[in-house]
Amino acid sequence: MNRCGGIATWLLVVLMAAGLILAGGIAVDAGAGEGFPCVPKDKLEKNIAPEAELAGFSCVFKKWKGSGVLHFIVSVKNVSNEPQRFKVNIFLDNHKAVGGLIPRKVKKGLIKPGQTAKFVYPVKGMNEKPKGITLIIKTMGK
Repeated sequence: MNRCGGIATWLLVVLMAAGLILAGGIAVDAGAGEGFPCVPKDKLEKNIAPEAELAGFSCVFKKWKGSGVLHFIVSVKNVSNEPQRFKVNIFLDNHKAVGGLIPRKVKKGLIKPGQTAKFVYPVKGMNEKPKGITLIIKTMGK
């Protein structure tokens, strides 16, 4: 009787480990890649500085602070002749907003001419696709 209990325990441990591995793999895949279009093109209003080019803008749902929320993946290319730092603002139709600086910190320098930088912005409490977005990219003053 004791031997049967030991085998059942080990079987349970193996099944739980397999479940954790599979669940972990799914979570990693959900955050990988470049995501999906956030909104149709006619629902995306853009205001982009002449020094910047929007190299990529997509969405993905992945975990952030314990729950699955919408993340914006923003790539900005410096098309000017000088190193730049950009300020990104994303306003949603439901009055939520996110944004920040690219690069976030300047310790390693600014974005050089011709280079592209990317950042991912999570939206707290947003677990569905937005219906409309206003995207603003400005240069930071020198």
